[in-house]
Amino acid sequence: MTIGEFQTVLTRAPNAPIHLMLPDGDFVPAHFHVTEIGRVQKDFIDCGGTSRSTVSCVLQVWVAQDTAHRLTAGKLVDILGLAAPLLKSDALPVEVEYEGATVSQFPVASAELTPSGVLFHLGTKHTDCLAPDRCGVGPAGTGCC
Repeated sequence: MTIGEFQTVLTRAPNAPIHLMLPDGDFVPAHFHVTEIGRVQKDFIDCGGTSRSTVSCVLQVWVAQDTAHRLTAGKLVDILGLAAPLLKSDALPVEVEYEGATVSQFPVASAELTPSGVLFHLGTKHTDCLAPDRCGVGPAGTGCC
């Protein structure tokens, strides 16, 4: 989901609380804070020697002891507005960084408006060989790199 799509969902219910569902069906505790919104660029060389770059918008969420705290959709739209000059584009994919057992980043896969608020379904990220033709990965391949 891009920043633009994310904001569109939020603006449909500005007074609604936000819920984040992890890929395993558990939820980030409802009293989470968004402590950072960042534009993260990763420049790298893949195993085939090709230079690549990815850019995303990462929302860092943190859970404190103030269990009465609830972030509304409208408040998050306001915070995203403050971050807009830094983000530079509403076409960036949105990821949520959350610390459960480890710090992990989850792409925002989908969203829905529910009677209890705005529900964002978080997906998973996977590693992959980006140059299978050069590494010999595949049915006849011997492995990457």
